[in-house]
Amino acid sequence: MSFTFFTDRLGGYSQGDFSSLNLAQHVNDDASAVLRNRELIAQQHGPTMYMNQVHGNTVEVVVEHSDLSPTCDALVTTVPGITLAVMTADCIPLLLSSNNVIAAVHVGRRGLVNGVAGKTVQVMRDLGATSITAKLGPSICGTCYEVDQKTFDEVVTGFALARSQSGRGTLALDLAKALVAELQELSIDSTSDSRCTFEDANLFSYRKSHRTGRQAGLIRL
Repeated sequence: MSFTFFTDRLGGYSQGDFSSLNLAQHVNDDASAVLRNRELIAQQHGPTMYMNQVHGNTVEVVVEHSDLSPTCDALVTTVPGITLAVMTADCIPLLLSSNNVIAAVHVGRRGLVNGVAGKTVQVMRDLGATSITAKLGPSICGTCYEVDQKTFDEVVTGFALARSQSGRGTLALDLAKALVAELQELSIDSTSDSRCTFEDANLFSYRKSHRTGRQAGLIRL
């Protein structure tokens, strides 16, 4: 049985735009505050592995805890006691669970298109995962994620269910809806946190305020 948890922006040490539980080191927050925030996570959830996320589809298999953050967009492990973290501020934090393999996956627009979720599922199954379930954390919703025509076409060409529109009737994308459908095709049932990062003041949102922190999805065996 795996443990999963989604943080928000409350209860940490960061100040100003990053107030207060920012877990990202790459957003120009005070480094000592971020370390204190990560120490809070470690105290509550155990040794935690983060990623240097680049909107790619590289999957890293974790065999032991490290304070170094591998450059990838998915972490997979079969080792009990290591917490995997995926940081987001509008993208989807995807947590995948099975009886003996878990994963934390960063799925944004580019991650959806480049198939990072499906690639992660395949790695998990190669490691012996049989029955996999999924949890999608808070992300920007389909009425708030306005995009231009080129971006819209790029995504809906491969993921028709991502087609959406904003409250003003402009082009928008519902990435979570498309991801749920993709997971269903992979025989994976999922549950979704319906909170929208753009709308919820307790969540970081890059679209709402570019200078902002990152919350995380956490999972461990």
